[in-house]
Amino acid sequence: MTIHEYINEDWRAILRHNQAETFERLWQLDRKDWFEPPNRGRGGWSGVVRQEFSLPEGGKTGVFIKFQENHVYRSWKNLFCLSATFEREFRNLQHYRSLGIPTQEPIYFGHRNINGDLRAILVTRELEGYQAFDADCYSPICKLDRTRRKRYFQSVATTLQQMHGCNLMHNGLYLKHIFVRENDDGSVDTRLIDLEKARWRPIKRLIAIRDFGSLHRHASGWSRTDRLRLFLAYRQEARLGKESRKILGSILGRKKSGSVGK
Repeated sequence: MTIHEYINEDWRAILRHNQAETFERLWQLDRKDWFEPPNRGRGGWSGVVRQEFSLPEGGKTGVFIKFQENHVYRSWKNLFCLSATFEREFRNLQHYRSLGIPTQEPIYFGHRNINGDLRAILVTRELEGYQAFDADCYSPICKLDRTRRKRYFQSVATTLQQMHGCNLMHNGLYLKHIFVRENDDGSVDTRLIDLEKARWRPIKRLIAIRDFGSLHRHASGWSRTDRLRLFLAYRQEARLGKESRKILGSILGRKKSGSVGK
C-alpha cells in the first residue's frame, strides 16, 4: 500500500511553528546550500539540505530534509506502479524502529505527482553529537586506549548483529552510513542511516558477506587489526572459528575482486 503522507505527531507543532507542516511549504524551503548536492540519475534528481527549526519554547534543533524528483523504483509487489525511492527508505526507517534497530527518527514523509513529475520529501531528525564511523572518525578513535576503542567496535558490532539477526541487509553499508556517539558514562551508541536499499534476505551468512564486504572495501585508513576486531566482535569470538574463517574468506574475496553483488 502506497504511503502518501506521514507526520510524526511529536513534531507536528514544531513543523507548524516553522511553517513547514505541509508538502508544499517544505518544497518551497530554501535549497541554495545543499548538504549533499543533487544526485542526478534514473531520469531525476535527489539531494539533501540541513535546516535548523525553531522550537516553540525557544531554541533550535537540526533536521535533514531530503528532496527528490522522479527518483523512482518498481517493486516486485507492484510492477506497474513507480514509487519514490524515499518511500522505500521511509518504510525501512519505520520497520527498523519497530524492531528496535537504532536508526534515525522520521519527522515527515510525503510525495506528490506534479504535472507528471513525482516529487518526494523525507525529513529526519539530526543525529546530534554523532559522527560517521569513517576515516575522519576512526583516526582519533584508533589512538584511544584499548578499552575505549573496544566499546566503539562492540557497539557497532551489536547494532549489525541486531540488523542481521532480523534477516535484514543494509545492501550499501559504508562507514559513512554508521554513526557513533560516546556518552558521558563512556558507553557508545550506534545508529544506521541511508536505508533506501535495505531489504530482507533469507540467509544470514550471505547477508553478513554482503554488508561486511561493502564495509571492508570502503574502510579507508583502517588497520587490518581493527577490521578483524570489528568482525570478531560481530561474531562474538575471541579467535576466528571455522565458520567465521569461511565467511571472512568470502568477504575478503569480494573485496579483492571488487564485486559486492546485488
